[in-house]
Amino acid sequence: MKKMLFTWCVATAVAVCFLSTGFAAEKPAKGDKKPDFEAIFKKLDKDSSGDLTLAEFKGKREEEKAKKSFDRLDKDNNGKLTLKEFTTRPMRKKGDK
Repeated sequence: MKKMLFTWCVATAVAVCFLSTGFAAEKPAKGDKKPDFEAIFKKLDKDSSGDLTLAEFKGKREEEKAKKSFDRLDKDNNGKLTLKEFTTRPMRKKGDK
């Protein structure tokens, strides 16, 4: 239960961070409170490579916090986030299986 609550809090914090900095491509439709993670991903992917580097993911956020979030999302530990990794929830900690 604690793990689910933590995951929900982190996912919500990431969404709020992106939405508050203008990363959302469009506002969610009325009644649909879920952020459009695919649109956020595409906006962050500055070089349109189909994956995010830490620099693209970081944006204007603090380096250490961005790195922690990035590492949790980077499930295959290759230093890039795919759309699937970016949109898959729950986020896991390093070492979790």
